[in-house]
Amino acid sequence: MGLHDRNQKGFKRLLRSFMFATQGLIFVVKHEQNMQIHLIIAGVTLVSAYLLSLPLVQWMILLLVIAGMFSLEIMNTAVERTVDLITEEFHPLAKRAKDIAAAAVFVYCIFAVIIGVILFVPALIKLL
Repeated sequence: MGLHDRNQKGFKRLLRSFMFATQGLIFVVKHEQNMQIHLIIAGVTLVSAYLLSLPLVQWMILLLVIAGMFSLEIMNTAVERTVDLITEEFHPLAKRAKDIAAAAVFVYCIFAVIIGVILFVPALIKLL
C-alpha cells in the first residue's frame, strides 16, 4: 500500500489493500517455483484427505498447516525481494538473511511432513 493510501479511510482503503494482497499472491504463484511445488503438494494432500475421508479435526489441522506453509513461502519471497532491492551485489549478510528466511520455510516443511505422516498413516493402514 502506498503512502498516499494511508490517508484514505473506510471501505475503499480496505478494498485496495485486498487488491494489493491479491497482486502479491498472484506474483508469488506465477514466479516462485517453490510456491508452485507447495500448491501441487497441497492439492494432492487435500484430494488424498478427501479420498480417505479424514475427520473434520484432521481437515482443520491440514488446512492450518497448508496455510502456514503458503504464508511462510510468501514471507520468504518478501525477504528475498527486499534484500535484492537493497543490494544487487553479493554481500555475506544479504546471503545470510535469505538463507535464514529459507530455513524458516524448510523447518516448517519438515514439521508439515511429520504432521502429514501422523494424519495419513493411520487412515492408510485402515485401508489395508
